[in-house]
Order: sequence, then C-alpha cells, then structure tokens
Amino acid sequence: MSHFPLVSIITPTYNHENYIVDCIRSAQSQTFTDWEMIIVDDGSTDNTFSLAKTCSKEDSRIKVFPQKNVGIFRLGETYNFAVSKATGKYIAVLEGDDVWLPEKLNLQVSAMEADNDIVLCYGNAYSSKSDLSSNYGLTDLASKQPIDVRENNPIGSATKILIFSNFIVALTALIRRETLTTIGGFKQSHGLPLVDLTTWTELSLLGKFSFIPEPLGKWRFYPNQITKTYTAEISEGFYKFTLDFYDKNLNTFDTLDITKRNITVHFRKQLVEAHSRSGRYKLMRKDFSGARKNYLKSIFGYGFYGLMWRLRSIVGFGFSIFHMDIENFAKCLGKVSYK
Repeated sequence: MSHFPLVSIITPTYNHENYIVDCIRSAQSQTFTDWEMIIVDDGSTDNTFSLAKTCSKEDSRIKVFPQKNVGIFRLGETYNFAVSKATGKYIAVLEGDDVWLPEKLNLQVSAMEADNDIVLCYGNAYSSKSDLSSNYGLTDLASKQPIDVRENNPIGSATKILIFSNFIVALTALIRRETLTTIGGFKQSHGLPLVDLTTWTELSLLGKFSFIPEPLGKWRFYPNQITKTYTAEISEGFYKFTLDFYDKNLNTFDTLDITKRNITVHFRKQLVEAHSRSGRYKLMRKDFSGARKNYLKSIFGYGFYGLMWRLRSIVGFGFSIFHMDIENFAKCLGKVSYK
C-alpha cells in the first residue's frame, strides 16, 4: 500500500550550489520524519541540480524536478508546479538557500492537527550570514502584533495588518493544502517577484493562523536578495495588489474600518521610502544611473509625504552625480551601513 506523507516540503531553487545541501540536511534533521521534499530546480547554471539529485538517491523522500529557467517573476508557476507533485496534507515552504531548526515541523504539525480551523502556521526565524556562521538577529515581527492578529481570530483579524506589512517569514510557513487549493495555489500578481504576502493575505480570509513563538529556521542575508534588488518594484506591486484586493473584498474592509484612502496614504509614504532605499542599494552596486531614477521618484513623486526620506534622496542624488561612496560617508557619520 502506498504511503502518503503528512507534510510536503516544496523547495524552489536556482544557483544555490553553496546552500542546497545545507537546506536538504536541515529537512533530514527534523525530529518529525513523515515528509517528502519536492525540489524544483529553475534551470540552474551551477551544480545545484546534481547536488540535489545526489541527495535524492540517498533518501527516497526527496524528489528533484528540473525545469527551464522561468525566473522570479514567474515564481508562482514554480511553486504551484511543486504543489502539483506533492501528496501531503500540509505544504511547507523551504527555499534552496534557507534552513530549518530540528523541531520546526514537529511543533507546527502538532498545532495544526489539534485544530482543523487553522489554515496557516508560522513562527520566528534568524537572519544569518551566507555561511550561517553567525546570526544577525531574530526576525520576530509577529510577536509585536496583538494575539487576535497573530492568530487571525476572528478570521480577518490579520488581514488589516497584512495589507500594510508582512509579519510572516516564508520559510516558517506550514499551510493546510486543502485551503491553499481553494485560493488556486500560491498567488503571484501585479509584477511582484514573490508569492508570500499575497498568498498569506488571501488565506487570512479563510481560516485561523497559529503562531509558534520561537525560532524555526534561518534565512541567509546577502546583498543581491530580491528585497534589495527590487525594493521599489515590490512596493509598487503591493500597492496595486492591495487596491485590487480591497475592491474584491469590500464587505471585509467595511468591518475592518479601512478605507481606500487609508491604503493610498500608507503606500505613498512607503513608496517615497522604497525608492530612496532602492536608490541607495543601487549606489552600493555602483548603478549610478539607476540610483538617480529612484531618487528622482522619491523626491518628486507621491504627494507631500515622507519629508525625511526625500531629504535623504536629495543627498543620495548628489552622491550618484559624482559617483561617490555613500556607505563610507554613512560610516563616518557613525551610521550603520546597509547590509
């Protein structure tokens, strides 16, 4: 008789030859063992696929699927392909450059098995250097939220926060597959290079959440991460997504006492900051022309919000004109450099 594991781990990966074995070993080190791992290699040009394949030959729970590269702007397709190959009752997310701590699945499965109304379980995580040699700190955004928001109880409590900011670390997510199927799988839209916040927001209208108040894994911190490469684009995409989500769920937002104006004001402030940050990240990469474009949007766009960020953008624009190193300048002022 065929055995279907309780948990399916989906692992999208691309050019993670330095990380993929650590990722797989962290799954194999789980105290909860009833899982399968679906690795989808997005056309890596390094040894990621061969390393993952070698691990799969040693452990039948691991299955590796290669595909032609589709990139991060079609990440939803990669995630949902993995889901289509999964057989578990629960879907766990573990991208190829992240790792879990040993008790992660055990804690979460216990929580979700105890309450069928829970559709998403999540927890804290460490941010770490690329080699995992040290932790920068604990990503503990959820603990700052009221208990009703953390647990999305009553249903919709978390929605009013998720449309403005993400407090759920993707590598800690365990999702009830039946509910994920109800919303059509992982959601990617509006030019966003990610699937997490849009998916969490959709799920927040369908069931309760469970928060595990302790670290469940580690995510690597390095300069070329999506959040730094596409800072402004992510904010623009979330703004468009949130406006559409609002229009589709007017009754929900009436009960949450949130108006379209609240959303517009929030995102205009955020976009001033996002373009300023994006400009600085581009200065770090010596993309001076690109930095100037972001700084100009921060200075002249989005109404009269974010004065301090506009002033920062004016300074950054000057640095971009003269091709100066803003990071050394920040250190001279005693400011912490952007990691």
